Amino acid sequence: MNKTNQLFQYSLKFAFQSNFLANIKNKHSILIAVTNDLSTDQRVHKVASFLERSGWNVTLVGRLLPHSLPLNRSYKTKRFRLFFNKGALFYANYNLRLFLWLIFQRKTTAILSNDLDTLLACFLASKMKNSTVYYDSHELYTEVPELTKRPRVRKVWLAIEKWIFPKLKNVYTVNHSIAEIYQEKYRVPIRVVRNVSPLWQPKSRLSRIELGLPEDKDIIILQGAGINIDRGAEEAVAAMHFVSNAVLVFVGSGDVLPLLKKKVAAEKLEDKVIFIGKKPYEEMMQYTHHASLGLTLDKDTNANYRYSLPNKVFDYMHAGTPIVASNLVEIRRLIEQHDIGRIIASHDPKDIAACIQQLLNDKGLLRTLKENCLIAAKKEHWEVEEKVLMEIYRQGE
Repeated sequence: MNKTNQLFQYSLKFAFQSNFLANIKNKHSILIAVTNDLSTDQRVHKVASFLERSGWNVTLVGRLLPHSLPLNRSYKTKRFRLFFNKGALFYANYNLRLFLWLIFQRKTTAILSNDLDTLLACFLASKMKNSTVYYDSHELYTEVPELTKRPRVRKVWLAIEKWIFPKLKNVYTVNHSIAEIYQEKYRVPIRVVRNVSPLWQPKSRLSRIELGLPEDKDIIILQGAGINIDRGAEEAVAAMHFVSNAVLVFVGSGDVLPLLKKKVAAEKLEDKVIFIGKKPYEEMMQYTHHASLGLTLDKDTNANYRYSLPNKVFDYMHAGTPIVASNLVEIRRLIEQHDIGRIIASHDPKDIAACIQQLLNDKGLLRTLKENCLIAAKKEHWEVEEKVLMEIYRQGE
């Protein structure tokens, strides 16, 4: 009887182990590459989370910077420490390190490259490993001002793009304007997965006091991980000379922030401009929730900005924060479709201030725009975009 019972238990154990190993063996494994430090890239996090819920074994790889925020993700992450953190040496160092790491990862079903700065390593590794490669183009990479002002460097990136892009089969990008440009250029079918926010359902809401925000003034917010040159941040600061009873709050990071801080000090605007710094998404949205207006002021100085649809636009929408925006095609289309904000007449600080002040003075209009934001959020959310992602990854299998 004991032997029979032991045999039965052994059989159950063997069956369980066999089934478990079979599930592991059959589970798709995807390696996702970015050049940032993973902590604030919400698009990549949303895609990784979707793939994990869909049954993929996900590993997200990026780099570790001196001031990188800690990570707490349900999927695996890997961050490289590099000798160089900017310039040509960084990109060369990162792509070589990424390529070597990718080719030594066992049982890789697929590799997802995010933007052109990871594509070379991902594409070559996929060929060596006979893995499916996916490409998520977040922007018109070769049209960013950092490259258009450096034609020799841009020429290198264009050569990489022209060599690899026509060979890709599984490509998606952030809006229809960019998709049409790439399709026309490379004759490759491209799907659109917009960088829409998930439905914002916080477990709790922090007060202004808890966030260190004034209680007696309107909050104007400009947020994001790309507060860089030509994104209207300098003009937004200058506009605060002409806006009354309000403070401008920067939440995020970017190349232009050190200059903005000097400008604020030099122009004695410390009581009107607050710098919060980079925050995790949920904490950032607490600040956005308290804002009367959200700014997105990218300039039409290059094709990348011209056709951009920043994720902060959707973050503002989901927080119920009306939007003040520059006149860019994708942003204007969204704002006018849902009546959730206003477009500035120009980037002259007085025009920006006039638009802001008019909205702040009309509390009835502000309430209507806020209600429209929350109505639009029920239609424009990440769960809708996931349906497109599902089709893309099913087709690529």
